[in-house]
Amino acid sequence: MRMITAQEVAAALPWDALVSRLERVFREGVEAPPRHHHTMHREDGDATMLLMPAWEARGYIGMKMVNVFPQNAAQGLPAISGAYLLSDGRHGMMLACMDGSELTKRRTAAASALAARALAREDASSLLIVGTGKLAPMLIEAHAAVRPITRVRIWGRQLSKSRAIAADYADRFDCEAVEDLEAAAREADIISCATLSTDALIKGAWLKPGAHLDLVGAFRPDMRESDAQCMARAEVFVDTYAGARGEAGDLLQAIKEGEFALDRIQADLAELMRGEHAGRSSADAITLFKSVGASLEDLAAAIEVWEQLEHAE
Repeated sequence: MRMITAQEVAAALPWDALVSRLERVFREGVEAPPRHHHTMHREDGDATMLLMPAWEARGYIGMKMVNVFPQNAAQGLPAISGAYLLSDGRHGMMLACMDGSELTKRRTAAASALAARALAREDASSLLIVGTGKLAPMLIEAHAAVRPITRVRIWGRQLSKSRAIAADYADRFDCEAVEDLEAAAREADIISCATLSTDALIKGAWLKPGAHLDLVGAFRPDMRESDAQCMARAEVFVDTYAGARGEAGDLLQAIKEGEFALDRIQADLAELMRGEHAGRSSADAITLFKSVGASLEDLAAAIEVWEQLEHAE
């Protein structure tokens, strides 16, 4: 079995190739049972273990194990760590163990980019990133791979972290850290949130006509990054229906508040990629993509890594 490092995963997943692989796998489909979600009680707060299996009907088999420790941020450690096991589909033999954290970051950002390619306006050029974790740079790069992004604003609870990310991208974009989240949100063509927040950060009243809201971070029913008015005003799309029904806190809390219903979901990524839904209804429509992550995405990324490395040898 081959051990594949984070550096190798990153090098094997350029954005164009990864987004294309995700599009193909969403269109064609795989077997993807609901992920196992286990809360682990720790002295410094709850943590979460996720087990995410998926397999092709006549191809690869994979499974990701992820530990999510939100409390790590206080110690300057990544909140998410994990590993991915990829197996041969013909005989079930183990092929590789890959760095799961890098795989997760890249497939998550690529799924957001895939959705933005289908839902954001083609002329969307301004991007607001909400959150300063490891996903923030990935989301900047992924969205810029599918839309003509020239202006990037970054908001986080710690201004120093926002400024550090902005400095890293100042040579590629008009890129600045911001303290006024409302003002930045009102101006953005695309807003991409990747936090572990349990409080609404983005308000529906702030979204301008034609905006696209990308909600990445909240993966439990008690988490949310947007208020119910975002759901009420937007055309809502999801990565998978199963994830939306079971874990998408933004949607589930808006339902409890009487501002949304699951039958208002326009389509999932599979339907969008198969052309079963046209995407945004007009240039002025507000679109919203809510993802909680899907094992299909991990399998697609792992296959891309494996085949890129095999072809390189």
